[in-house]
Amino acid sequence: MLIEQRDSLRGEINIPGDKSISHRAILFGSLAKGTTEIDGLMMGEDCLSTIDCFRKMQVSIEILPNKIKIQGNGLYGLRPPSAPLNAGRSGTALRLLLGVLSGQPFSSVVTRNESALRKPVGKVVAPLRQMGANINGRENGNLCPLSIQPAKLTGKTHNVSILDTYIKSPLLIAGLYAEGETTVIEEVKSRDHSELMLNYFGADLKINGLEVTSRRVENLYAQHIEVPGDISIAAYFITAGLIVPNSDIVIKNVGINPTRAGILDVYKSMGAKIELINERVVSNEKVADIRVVSSSLNGTTIDGSMIPS
Repeated sequence: MLIEQRDSLRGEINIPGDKSISHRAILFGSLAKGTTEIDGLMMGEDCLSTIDCFRKMQVSIEILPNKIKIQGNGLYGLRPPSAPLNAGRSGTALRLLLGVLSGQPFSSVVTRNESALRKPVGKVVAPLRQMGANINGRENGNLCPLSIQPAKLTGKTHNVSILDTYIKSPLLIAGLYAEGETTVIEEVKSRDHSELMLNYFGADLKINGLEVTSRRVENLYAQHIEVPGDISIAAYFITAGLIVPNSDIVIKNVGINPTRAGILDVYKSMGAKIELINERVVSNEKVADIRVVSSSLNGTTIDGSMIPS
């Protein structure tokens, strides 16, 4: 890789798809009935691990030059895997899979790459067990590999701290298979890609401030998903555009979900010249092109409520 200094930055940039949204598009497309097509998927190792896991449960997933095509069998159409499901190094894939597998009528084993086996997952396992999930593994289910046996799930109310927001999505997904309502109550609003996409696929999640409630539905239904550019990646180019003199760049098709776009608010409070162009809603997510002009920045205070975004 050759990196050369430039006196200014100008032009348009297209960035890879959002990884968080990509994982969910694969997962919900696999659980939906019909053919889901996904444009702009982040084709990194983590998302490929998610694809591999659902292929092992007899979901047809075709990787085409410019899109992914998933032939979903419906919410209750997964088949028993003939081998352990390996989430690789991806914590997101593992957590989301646990939510799905907890409600299946078959046994399964989920594991991770050797380099990630020492990473604990007990904070996800514990509330799923409270719902009735039958999950066992090393150190009382705190470490992979984990064995998941069929169980009847019952909806519960879960209070989630600002440090544990990553357990929200697995609980909401498990709620699709549970009797009664599953409610997650947060201290601070965290990223809501699961809620937005589940409802886009036909779920019936109710959102009331910091409370999200999931319930069993008859099925999810295939959709066309356009994955926006990852704002976490855009952040590097935004920063470069602001600090390199005489710069004027546009970053195309970036996800600006309010639970993820805190960096834009922080930079604007510092005097940054940032403009959102062509704002729109795509596949239930807010998207825009971001214009960045080099700026003289001032100090600011980052409020604690902005940290999750």
